[in-house]
Amino acid sequence: MDKKFQAAYVPIGVGTFHMPSAQAMFDASAKLLKDICEDTAVPDEMLLNTDLLNAFLDTVDPDLIILQNLTFANAAYASEVLHRFKDVPILLWTLREPVIDGGRLRLNALTGAFSAANTIRQFRDRPFEYVYGAPDEEKVKDTLTKMIKAARVRQEMQSLKVCAIGHTPQGFGFGRALDNDLLSVFGVRQDAIEARELIDTAKGFSEADIKEYLNDAMNRTVGFDETPEKNRMDFARLYKAYAEFVRKNNIGAVASRCWPDFFVSFGTPVCAVLAMLNDLGVAAACEADMYGALSMWMGMKLSGRSVFFGDPVSLDEKENTITFWHCGTAACSLARKDTGACIGEHCNRHIGPTMEFGCAESEHATIFRIGRNPDGTFRFFITAGKTLDRPKQFFGTSVVIETKDCSAKIIHEAVKAGWEPHYAVIFEDVADELEMLAHMFGCEVTRY
Repeated sequence: MDKKFQAAYVPIGVGTFHMPSAQAMFDASAKLLKDICEDTAVPDEMLLNTDLLNAFLDTVDPDLIILQNLTFANAAYASEVLHRFKDVPILLWTLREPVIDGGRLRLNALTGAFSAANTIRQFRDRPFEYVYGAPDEEKVKDTLTKMIKAARVRQEMQSLKVCAIGHTPQGFGFGRALDNDLLSVFGVRQDAIEARELIDTAKGFSEADIKEYLNDAMNRTVGFDETPEKNRMDFARLYKAYAEFVRKNNIGAVASRCWPDFFVSFGTPVCAVLAMLNDLGVAAACEADMYGALSMWMGMKLSGRSVFFGDPVSLDEKENTITFWHCGTAACSLARKDTGACIGEHCNRHIGPTMEFGCAESEHATIFRIGRNPDGTFRFFITAGKTLDRPKQFFGTSVVIETKDCSAKIIHEAVKAGWEPHYAVIFEDVADELEMLAHMFGCEVTRY
């Protein structure tokens, strides 16, 4: 059974400072954390000595530790936490000094933060998160919310199973993932199956077997009935094969081979099938790009909606935009409202069904990619912006993004740095959460 997420609030200090001030901060902090996440473990009292600290730590099994200096505390407190929970992400929270009046230093929490931070760095070689301020400050609430959100995704990844369906085409090895890399770095388990196995399964379905899948596609799309009947039926067979496979095997993300197999061996593309899976909450990348699929899955979890997958194909320096495009795998829910999720045929093979639309506008968007360095380590590409109200730019599906940073600079530096050609476009600003996740996994960050 999957473990339930838990955040642990660890408020440390000593009893020689101003206890009424510390108690007020403790009460306010505990309430804020419970409001943000009811799955936060909160001690019954302030942890003002290491005996109280250890007694509380005995009761928790956290996926996130929020280590707060209520007052100054020496390094022994942080050392106990780090010794017990070697790999659990930490957010260090320092309270603002409540009063500056020429009198007593009431908390001295900031000095304690330096002590704790020094200890964390001695124990760990990866970044941790930090916030300074009182419980009623908006930036504190924002940081706590994002950190808890990111930690939840990390915790879910420990039970995530992904599947490579077929191999990457020749020259597309950037998307090929090793089982041990996924498991050791991200905690993700990878299955594998040959594309022909799902093709053979699909061929065995009768018209009665696939009726509900035909109806589902008809309800989600526009123009599906204009696809030749054989391709409609074969699409539905393939849709059923994929959908039942991921359900039966508890698969959260797939990286599927597409060309040439599905055109040559089956006569119908898999593009629209992957679009349906994306609509159903299963991250589905084409061209067997597993790191693209995992990027999509993370984006889906952070944003709560489907994610676009595609190539950067056009740069407009004057508009400060980058256009992302792919042959037609975008989720129906991403389509512009004036067109809906239109159906067409593949731009090169002239066989359908594929998706044919421009994506809807969104005030917030994030471009994201899990990349792999030449030495085998991982890096995160992150940049934010917004998607514009633009029609389909090319045959297939597309989205135009106005980036916060200079789009020409992003493209120039990304190409020079050797980034991969596939990206997830997330329809929310989750850049901070992604950077937090990179730190949790020990991944390098490139952020624009």
